[in-house]
Amino acid sequence: MPNPIRFALALHNHQPVGNFDHVFEQAYQDSYRPLLEVFARYEPLRMSLHTSGSLMEWLDAHHPEYVDQLRDLVAKGRIEVLGGAYYEPILAMVPSRDRVGQILRYTEWLRKRLGAAVRGMWMPERIWEQTYVRDLVEAGIEYTILDDFHFKNAGLKESQLVGHFITEDDGRVMLVFPGSERLRYLIPFASPDQTIEHLRRFAQEHADAVVVFGDDGEKFGTWPGTHKHVYEDGWLEWFFRSLVENQDWLHTVTLAEAADEVAPAGKVYLPDSSYREMTEWALPADRLAEYEHLIRAMKDNPHWAEIKSFIRGGFWRNFKVKYPESDEMYSRMMQVSRRLCETVEAAAHGQAIDVQRADEARTELYRAQCNCAYWHGAFGGIYLPHLRNAIYEHVIAADNLLDQAVGQPETWIEATVDDFDFDARQEIRLANDKLVALIAPARGGRLYELDVRAIRHNLLATLARRPEAYHEKVRGGARGAGGQCASIHDQVIFKQEGLDERLIYDAHARKSLMDTFYDDDVSLDAIVLGEAAQRGDFVESHYDARVRRNPDRIQVQLFRNGRVGNLPVKLTKGITLSAGGATLEVAYLLEGMPPESRLHFAVEMNFAGLPAGQDDRYFRDAHRQAIGQLGAQLDLTNVEGLGLVDEWLGIQVDLRPSRATNFWTYPIETVSQSEGGFELVHQSVVVQPHWHVVADAQGRWGVTLHVDVDTSRASNHTRGPAAVATT
Repeated sequence: MPNPIRFALALHNHQPVGNFDHVFEQAYQDSYRPLLEVFARYEPLRMSLHTSGSLMEWLDAHHPEYVDQLRDLVAKGRIEVLGGAYYEPILAMVPSRDRVGQILRYTEWLRKRLGAAVRGMWMPERIWEQTYVRDLVEAGIEYTILDDFHFKNAGLKESQLVGHFITEDDGRVMLVFPGSERLRYLIPFASPDQTIEHLRRFAQEHADAVVVFGDDGEKFGTWPGTHKHVYEDGWLEWFFRSLVENQDWLHTVTLAEAADEVAPAGKVYLPDSSYREMTEWALPADRLAEYEHLIRAMKDNPHWAEIKSFIRGGFWRNFKVKYPESDEMYSRMMQVSRRLCETVEAAAHGQAIDVQRADEARTELYRAQCNCAYWHGAFGGIYLPHLRNAIYEHVIAADNLLDQAVGQPETWIEATVDDFDFDARQEIRLANDKLVALIAPARGGRLYELDVRAIRHNLLATLARRPEAYHEKVRGGARGAGGQCASIHDQVIFKQEGLDERLIYDAHARKSLMDTFYDDDVSLDAIVLGEAAQRGDFVESHYDARVRRNPDRIQVQLFRNGRVGNLPVKLTKGITLSAGGATLEVAYLLEGMPPESRLHFAVEMNFAGLPAGQDDRYFRDAHRQAIGQLGAQLDLTNVEGLGLVDEWLGIQVDLRPSRATNFWTYPIETVSQSEGGFELVHQSVVVQPHWHVVADAQGRWGVTLHVDVDTSRASNHTRGPAAVATT
């Protein structure tokens, strides 16, 4: 008989903030409910279970019977509840105060609802930085699970990973368990016999060892093809039965039991890392493609088994570089976190605040820290508009609540200048009681965020089209093997035909007030395909800026002396907002041109969160007549204005120019990877007013564009679940 070993089964269930109700429900029916029901029948078994706070709140509201059953299993000692940061943030993405705050708040919730004494936590995406230790210990955490990949990066060998280890920072000490990558790929995709045999070999080599499987619970029913495999074909019953049949040497334990019963295997300091696949996804797209080619080439090398333990990919924080839109969400979230901290500190020094509103703001902030929209790998992540929209919804809600907490007057206006996005350059925040506009003078003087406070929506939660390493598979038209249950990392499924023809990449960010110049005869098709040449040097260049303040009206003025071809052009744009108003007035003045000179000038604007393909989301003309869905490609000539309407969201945006204007419109759609396969996702609507400019005798030309935002429809209805923003 093999040596006795302890086997800790640790599952992690999570659905992100902002995901659709039907996705929560499907995951519950396909995975969470049946797994708990099957597990309950095998009384000798123990496991550790983490459920993220966003999912747990949904379960408690929609299926309290599940939470009650979980509480019963906790009381019987069969399930250890793992805690964690409430809304599943990547801990590297949030300030220390919010790490501790989220963990403590969730620990208390789990104690009250489940009667759980939380000792360990799930590390979101197993993203680890050694400096976490101090915060985790302060929040009452004794241990966590990481991948064996982390430990191998620290120089440990496979044969040394037979238990848990002590780690330390700033004199604080906790335990870390290595989770087996081999088991992650065996369970549930290989037969249970293979898992038992793997554990048997391990037991023959090591006495009194601890082996940990820690992975997503969704792979037991929610991942494509797994529900049939795990439940209908009987895999899970077979697996649990095999564990029971071998319990004379294979003892299933919770992590708490392993920590209490087995002495640590030693001390270790782990490098900043995550699970192996995540380090790969964090690489820039071109480097990831090189990495994948290298890995394929090296697999036939006889020394590969020894070499691969020294190979790792990138660093998780660089997702904020790979996707600047992630950095924008992060920076905006950090603004609110800092504001909340300052508000609470002011209250501690005697300033009167509404404590309840401040606490509600903290909950909204914590929800905005949910990790899934901030990165991208095998799951949709940042490519899913509803997840990005949810981040901004909760950030804006927190901001609104803080206004109430400090007693902000009914109407007000302010402009602040600071390095809001941590790039060593100053941005301008122009805000009133209706809108928040963030402007980047150093990046083309562009408008990169426009928050509509009444409906908690950022009209510029956009995403640019960019190369991804997996686009090679899209171009190759590969197909996954049919009829078998494969890991989500190995499947290749296409949700639409012709995706290879939709791989278009953007030369610049998809934001607003992007100042462009084209050839006089450029076509809309060339614009849509990204083939139109830029004739000016304004789009990404530095603008000088100044702020002009009146008591109820503030204007941000932006200036640049540039060139369009061989012509010198001074461009000035003024962005004006009034207290109590929901209109941005944008005035353009071109100067310094030769008299009678001609230019083709366009202002690119993008509008996000207004999905295409629905009849209640449409363009309308200046006479309020519908002229096509928001995904339509329009080429309008000499019109008085253009509107965008989203009846579900309850918003109307009208563009009213001071002179007759041409408009181009077209959708921005990305080809991205998610757990369901490769898909086309609608990201934003481009609206480009453009003019064939003729300079006057003084070499000048100007136009004023009013951007009116109306949310009166939102107060007349209750929003239900939004449609999935795919095409």
